[in-house]
Amino acid sequence: MTLKLCVLASGSSGNCTFIGTERTRILIDAGLSARKTAERLADIGERVENINAICVSHEHGDHIAGIRVLQKNHAIPVYANAGTLERIGGDIKGACFTTSSPFSIGDFSIHPFPVPHDASDPVGFIFSAGGWNIGIATDIGMVTNALRERLRKCHAVVIEANHDEMLLHEADRPWSLKQRIRGNQGHLSNRAAAALMAEIAGEGLQHLFLAHLSEDCNSPQHARKTFETLLAEAGHTHVNVWLTCAECVSEQLILEG
Repeated sequence: MTLKLCVLASGSSGNCTFIGTERTRILIDAGLSARKTAERLADIGERVENINAICVSHEHGDHIAGIRVLQKNHAIPVYANAGTLERIGGDIKGACFTTSSPFSIGDFSIHPFPVPHDASDPVGFIFSAGGWNIGIATDIGMVTNALRERLRKCHAVVIEANHDEMLLHEADRPWSLKQRIRGNQGHLSNRAAAALMAEIAGEGLQHLFLAHLSEDCNSPQHARKTFETLLAEAGHTHVNVWLTCAECVSEQLILEG
């Protein structure tokens, strides 16, 4: 089995990640327009018509903006928990999962787990197929034991690295917004996320995708340097650090099982 992982977009303007095998193709969130989603899938050799499901982490607009049109035009099933489906509202046809209870879509066993964020019932996901475990956790206010334990056995992780603490402090943003970002239901800083991964990384973890980088409170250079420094200090120089952005697809990770 071949598993492909690619972050189609990540940032406050839209979030969408592709994970797929030869016969099962899933989007995690759909925060781009349907047109942009199709274009970026084409960039990695995939077709929107072949997407089997959309798994939704939470109901914020940068994670669900394209869902209605994607479902209307392509009849793609949406998987979310009850709290998220209720907040999305409208005529979305959804399959309701229970947070912390595994479910399956095609080749994938999927384990949603709770994360702290200012949404109704936000989750991260572990996708397992062909002996590989892939973690997706992109909107997180603080590190929790559930987050540690779910990501500990992953071979690849898409993890939030939202802001550099000094750049956030100096940014021309309202104080209330800065407090929300720093809060326990906001977003992880580079250092907090890097410290988490340095703590739990083992020999199995090979790849980290840094997601949801702020345009004005972070930079790819700050994020990568922080992760590579803390991972090296913990003896994890084998871990590859990949960058994502809002305006382009990331590099594709191909895992052969």
